[in-house]
Amino acid sequence: MTDTKKIKQWYFNKQIDLSVLVQIVFLAALIVGTWVNLQKQLSLLQHDITMLLETQRQFQQRIEELNKTSICYEYRLRAIEKQLPQADIGKDGKM
Repeated sequence: MTDTKKIKQWYFNKQIDLSVLVQIVFLAALIVGTWVNLQKQLSLLQHDITMLLETQRQFQQRIEELNKTSICYEYRLRAIEKQLPQADIGKDGKM
């Protein structure tokens, strides 16, 4: 029985071929290169998103300024219409 147990055991060959070693090195280099490239792409994407958000914030501020100016002009126009009711400005855009 001891002879059959010895025969069924597994043995690993610990030799590493040079081609396998080269393939492992190339695979590791490919993984590292891909990771570095992804980090660079993420950095560029972060920069673009930051610039987009800044531009959007500036655009929003400009829209708010235009909205305030529009409201101011609307009040001024209503005041003029109250002072000159016979002119009939603003009803149909004609004088």
